[in-house]
This record gives sequence, structure tokens and C-alpha cells, in this order.
Amino acid sequence: MTDPRYNKLAKLLVEYSTQLKAGDRVLIDAIDIPDDFTVELMRTVRSVGATPLVEVRHGRVTREVLRGTDEEHATTIRDIEMFRMKRVQAYIALRGSANINESSDVDSAKMALYSRVVRPVLNYRVNKTRWVVLRWPTPSMAQAAGMSTEAFEDFYFNVCTMNYPRMAKAMSPLEKRMREADRVHIKGPGTDLTFSIKGIGAKMCKGDRNIPDGEVFSCPVKNSVNGHIQFNTPTIYSGTRFDNVRLEFNDGKVVKATANNTKRLNEILDTDAGARYIGEFSLGFNPHIYTPMCDILFDEKIAGSMHFTPGQAYEECDNGNRSAVHWDMVLIQRPEWGGGEIWFDGELIRKDGLFLPKDLKPLNPENLK
Repeated sequence: MTDPRYNKLAKLLVEYSTQLKAGDRVLIDAIDIPDDFTVELMRTVRSVGATPLVEVRHGRVTREVLRGTDEEHATTIRDIEMFRMKRVQAYIALRGSANINESSDVDSAKMALYSRVVRPVLNYRVNKTRWVVLRWPTPSMAQAAGMSTEAFEDFYFNVCTMNYPRMAKAMSPLEKRMREADRVHIKGPGTDLTFSIKGIGAKMCKGDRNIPDGEVFSCPVKNSVNGHIQFNTPTIYSGTRFDNVRLEFNDGKVVKATANNTKRLNEILDTDAGARYIGEFSLGFNPHIYTPMCDILFDEKIAGSMHFTPGQAYEECDNGNRSAVHWDMVLIQRPEWGGGEIWFDGELIRKDGLFLPKDLKPLNPENLK
């Protein structure tokens, strides 16, 4: 018997997140997830008259693909995947993993080359299709979250199928404020950062791009970032875990970067010129997510958090930065994590993880739940 939660999640992805309709084609990217859910998702896609195209991938196989890649191989992959991507209207990716460090021993130069060459496929998917991306609950994710597998699965399905339309209504005032703001000042332990978001715009994420969701993002004017930021959550990039990442900026550029693995951190930031500039600034407020689990689709939505992203900017909030890298780094500002403040044009917007202006208070956890 199929888990009844599968049907609820599949309907959310098809009817709400990607809004599939008769005649649409959707690419389903199924990476280390149960066949039962892939089948349920295909059937749900067909129930609205759309056509599912399915790619099944496995982390260990992908590692071997990356270990032997070169310019010719990556270019061939890019051309084939772009051909397919241009023939779909929507994209749904579900990503499981038995080992989040599976690619940690792949040569960083090969990882950078592959990311750079195939990046146009990702750019096309982000900018030209209706897409949604989510993880799949696995024992390794439960372990990272400090939970039993059963408890984590219950948590996962609760947070992934929450009332996103209700959340969207509460987000609207924050999106408006970010669209109209100029100067941003971030303060906290080890952090004193200023930048401008004037004219960049803002975008609320309400379950129509990522699941789980709960953020509003903008992007700094490319050369406006100055100061330093100390991130307090671990982050995984290209299979390597980083802790205590600290970035220093001068006129938009990361001029100094340190972490527990400073060498690998700087190798990634040297992937291309754009990797040392910022492509996203976002505030997270999902009321069900409180602690990091080394999974960015969850961690970037943590209640009372923000993230700052070296690399590629999104088309919706574009500062002109281009890079093969897009690395969301998370800072939690709730009191138990050291606290912190976010100011827009001299007004204190959020303190210690809670929004202060009346129009933004519906985004605080006690109201959003």
C-alpha cells in the first residue's frame, strides 16, 4: 500500500508548486528516492493531463561521472540536457542521499569545470520553466537533524505540506518593503555588514520553487557590500562540510574567506570571477524549521535566519553577477544563536529573529503556524 502522505505531497507539487495543466510536459529528476513516490508523482501528473518525463539518478553513479569528467564530456552532457530542458514547461526535482558527502573526494578542479560548463542548463531551467526542488527524507538526513528516522519523516511531511497559500499572504508586506528599500545593515556577533538593494527588487518564495519554503529574497547591488559576516551554521558544498565560515568584503568582493577548511573554501570562491561577489540576500522564517541539518533547502528557511549567497544572481533579482557557483550561507539570529539585527534604511526590521514592524509580525512563528 502506498503511503497516503505520498499522494498529498504529489498533489501539492503538481497542482500548486508547478501548476501543471493539460498539454504540459514536466521533467521529473528522481535522485535516490523510492520508486513508489516516483510512480505516485507520475500518476498525479497524468491525472491533470500533463506528460511526465523521468530521469532516475543515483549519487554514487554521479560521483563516478564527475571523477572522470572533462571539457568534452561536460559539454556533451550540457547539450543533451539543454535539448531536453527546452522541451518541457516544468521541472520537479526530488533529491535523496544516503551520504551527503558522496562527492567530497572528487577533484575540486573537475567539480568547478563541470559546474561551469553545465551551468546554462540550470540557468534555463530557473528562468524559463515552472520548477520546484525538494529533498527526500533519508536516515542520513534524520541523523543530521538529530532525530529518529520515523520522527524525521513525520517532521518532513508536515513541513513540506504546510499551508503555503496562508504563508504567502503574510509574506507580501516584507516583499514590498524589500522592493522599496535601499540601505541594509546586518549586525550580530562577528557581523557588521552594509549593502544596498536599491532597484534590485524582491521575490517571495511560497512553495512554488522550493519545498519546504518560507523566504523573501533580494540581491545586493554588486559593488555595494562592505564589512564582514560570521556564519553560525554548517554548510555543505560539493560534498564538503564547512563550519565557521567568515567572509570579509570590500566594494562587493570577498577579499578574505576563512573556515574550518579555508583552502577548499577559497578554491570554490576562485571557480570564476563572480564567485567572490554576492548573488542573493534573503530572510528565512519557516515556523517549523529551527535547527540546521546541513541541507540547504531546509537550513535557508530556518525561523529567524538570513542567508547571503556568493555567486550567481537570479533573474528576478539580478545585480548582473554571473558565476557557476550559487552557495547559500546561513546565519541564524535567534537569541540562542547569539542574536542579531537587520535594519532597512535606518529602521530596525528584525531583532533576535523576530520581526518588529506591525505589518511584518504575521511572519513570526507564533503567528505563522
